[in-house]
Amino acid sequence: ADLREEVRATVARIAAAEDRRAALVESRYLAPHWPAPHGLGADPVLQLVIDEELAEAAVERPDLKIGAWAVPTILAHGTTGQQERFVGPTLRGEVTWCQLFSEPGAGSDLASLRTRAERVTSGWSLTGQKVWTSLAHEADWAICLARTSSEGRPHAGITYFLVDMRSPGIEIRPLRELTGEAMFNEVFLDGVFVPDELLVGEPGDGWKLARTTLANERVALSYDSSLGAGGETLLRIAEQLGELDGAQLAELGALLADAHAGGLLALRSTLRSLAGGQPGAESSIGKLLGGEHLQLVWQTAMDWLGAEALAIDTSDRTSAPHRFLNARCMTIAGGTTEVQLNIIGERLLGLPRDPEPTPKGNR
Repeated sequence: ADLREEVRATVARIAAAEDRRAALVESRYLAPHWPAPHGLGADPVLQLVIDEELAEAAVERPDLKIGAWAVPTILAHGTTGQQERFVGPTLRGEVTWCQLFSEPGAGSDLASLRTRAERVTSGWSLTGQKVWTSLAHEADWAICLARTSSEGRPHAGITYFLVDMRSPGIEIRPLRELTGEAMFNEVFLDGVFVPDELLVGEPGDGWKLARTTLANERVALSYDSSLGAGGETLLRIAEQLGELDGAQLAELGALLADAHAGGLLALRSTLRSLAGGQPGAESSIGKLLGGEHLQLVWQTAMDWLGAEALAIDTSDRTSAPHRFLNARCMTIAGGTTEVQLNIIGERLLGLPRDPEPTPKGNR
């Protein structure tokens, strides 16, 4: 309550501004959890108060997308020159980013990446292949992990670079999805030059920096619905269908109960942050259940729509057919079901790791 009056006054000025994005940047409300001078270094309570007041005033923050991960790493580990060059333009929407991390043989096991960075005059030459790169076809810059050493532990030889996506030697190939869209890409690097001033940290620091990138999440709560878009859609479809039969009612009840449970898991994580704690391995439970839940929701929506579900408008990304097709990736994207189960088994249930899989002939 003691924060709200000041926050509400600032939000009112933002709402009245002709250029709301510029006002968000100037007030440091666009990314308040970032450190000053670009953010407020806001604690979880202040973040949530700002979110509430922005929602109340119908002020939407622009989505920084991959920039929301790239910039905190530059703020934490980059040089003053890198910060001056990239932070402000990213906030203002002048620079967009993609993330060159995953490779064909190094997705969940990122430490096994093989893209090489070799020392050349005044910089580095990068050669390799990246895959599942979101927005590479439209990004200005990339955060990129490449191997500068093969000695010692795999994690120790990885280095973190900032790569100009217009550099010679970069080839981008779109990966068409079930939906017909091509948000993801393969990216081929063939002797791409990166000057020394675009190396972040020191050679070999890449794994530590990547953890900063992947761990950067702000505290947030949904102000729309604990049911999510899928649950709300099912309720609308049920209303259109009129009277549901017993099996459909049971199906709807189970899915809405799951949606509420997922919302409560997210709330518990937020409350832990408010109390000064850190996210635990139970976030893997949220990821595991959330992916499967989304698939079930949209599969049910398709079943209920019947023949109507076959009429796909490719321009409508909110339609049930589009959401159904898009949800198929949710048990792979952001950490596969198998990886989440391993984390849950080892960190929550205390199950031992199996260092040597049993040969098939001995089972």
